[in-house]
Amino acid sequence: MSGALLGPSYYAVALQTACDAVNSIVDRAQVRQSMMKTIDRLAKEIRATKLFIGPDTKLVVLPEYVLTAYPMGDTISGWAEKAALEMEGPEYEALGKIARDNDIFIAGNAYENDPHFKGIYFQTSFILDPKGDVILRYRRLNSMFAPTPHDVWDKYLDIYGLDGVFPVVETEIGRLAAVASEEILYPEITRSLAMRGAEVIVHSTGEMGNVSETPKAIARKARALENLAYVVSANAAGINGHDLPFSATDGKSSIVDYKGITQVESGWGQTMTAHCSIDLNALRKYRRRPGMGNLLARQRFELFAETYAVGGSQKANSLLAEDGTVSEPDRAHFIETQKAAITGLVEKKII
Repeated sequence: MSGALLGPSYYAVALQTACDAVNSIVDRAQVRQSMMKTIDRLAKEIRATKLFIGPDTKLVVLPEYVLTAYPMGDTISGWAEKAALEMEGPEYEALGKIARDNDIFIAGNAYENDPHFKGIYFQTSFILDPKGDVILRYRRLNSMFAPTPHDVWDKYLDIYGLDGVFPVVETEIGRLAAVASEEILYPEITRSLAMRGAEVIVHSTGEMGNVSETPKAIARKARALENLAYVVSANAAGINGHDLPFSATDGKSSIVDYKGITQVESGWGQTMTAHCSIDLNALRKYRRRPGMGNLLARQRFELFAETYAVGGSQKANSLLAEDGTVSEPDRAHFIETQKAAITGLVEKKII
């Protein structure tokens, strides 16, 4: 193996921390105050976490929607106005300061406005580098009740291109990519990232931790194994100020290695116990080693292109008019698009 193959070994942590919901707050300024209060708390937790684990802690992954919890009862445009971040907003600057102060990469997830798509928001998984810069933005592609890039597909591709849909960033701690929450259940998303070189998948999630294996827990292992990649998955440690019981979204943050083996898993509550070493050198050697276990090299991708092209699917551009304007949907719109996809699957005798 050439020296260029060698990669660092460092510690990553899935920080299991609580979310403070902003659903009951009407005033936009008060929502921003709540988010900054959460960021102040994260600054203390992250600093203490690195001091506890050690100076080679280089990656901290935060839970899904960590600054706000998820929208429930708000309109699309209403949530975009009060709770979505601006791409150059003060929240990112404050998170960037934490990254700089601790010499770490921070991965997280938030609702975000994009000036190209007024009136809607995207759910964005982001990564900040130790300089405090946002180096990756991945917009969630599968969502039950919210807009995605696929709903404005032609315009989104014109602006960001396909590599902007499936972004992978090369860093000193490896080639990083992100998936959001339940998207770990969709193998095509993680595979598209792996085909662009992703070695470490950061997974900000909000889910019901369980003593039995949940679908997401199973999927984390599968995505890691089939793509020969690490998956660092951070779940919330409960949601304050929400109608659901506090611990409905809580627990079982984990790190899974490139062989699909869970290296570490948290219990419940606010904790940093899901931390372990990421060995890029071992991963890269394994990926380049001929053998039964090298699933990436053994795959025959071209076999499946036509099947995916003709199969039933939710349709692109459901929110994009011919003149390029974006319409604001109500939440029921997404149920109707799913019903149409089911009809297509039935007609093709897929289901």
